[in-house]
Amino acid sequence: MSQYYKAQRKRNLYDPSSKGLYKLSRSKLDLFLNCPRCFYLDRRVGIGQPPGYPFSLNSAVDTLLKKEFDHYRLLQAPHPLQIENNIDAIPFLHSELDVWRDSLRRGIQFQVPNTNIVLTGGVDDVWISTKTSELIIVDYKATSKLEAVSIDADWQIGYKRQAEIYQWLFRQNGFTVSNTAYFVYCNARTDLERFDQNLKFSISLLPYVGNTDWVMNAVYATYQCLRLDQIPKRVDTCDFCEYTRALEKLDNLG
Repeated sequence: MSQYYKAQRKRNLYDPSSKGLYKLSRSKLDLFLNCPRCFYLDRRVGIGQPPGYPFSLNSAVDTLLKKEFDHYRLLQAPHPLQIENNIDAIPFLHSELDVWRDSLRRGIQFQVPNTNIVLTGGVDDVWISTKTSELIIVDYKATSKLEAVSIDADWQIGYKRQAEIYQWLFRQNGFTVSNTAYFVYCNARTDLERFDQNLKFSISLLPYVGNTDWVMNAVYATYQCLRLDQIPKRVDTCDFCEYTRALEKLDNLG
């Protein structure tokens, strides 16, 4: 059986003495905002947080939504969800869309001035307003809950940052981007009597008005963290920091 998690790696580490460009993903920027210590251990030392197992059903929803919106993209016609929600937009047709979607290898990128950091992000979809020609950042989400979906929970701050980072990246690449992003939120229904080899969803289109003023400063703070000679202190609100603190106390008892 292959090992899913490698406790320490030697690849993709930041070297302060190197002048080469260093790619920093949107998710790693979010990790820094949550816990500079965990971020430093990951990017400088090579000890990353143990990952969760992949959400295969969520990935399937993501893939099918992309195929569906791509159908209307080629037609340059609005998707029924856009019509139902009175959104004057169509899926954006652009030769670089597959590059922007490739979060693992490419994505939308921007080299941050006065650093060797290239911030990257893999967007789910981009629409274009038929009224203003502004681009609209779109993210797909999938879940299964009895209550109505929202993006108002404290832990969903990551969703909002995600949309704002994408808005910022597209603006840095010269695009005019709407402040309003949308979450296509798919909620698998469990109120039905049978499964019958079909998983049915209720789909909500949730708008979010982003503010990207914080992004540049956050990237510079991340850059400064990467160049530190010492590991940052633990963060009280970080579950991983609390876990390692508890282990150290146990070791001291042994």
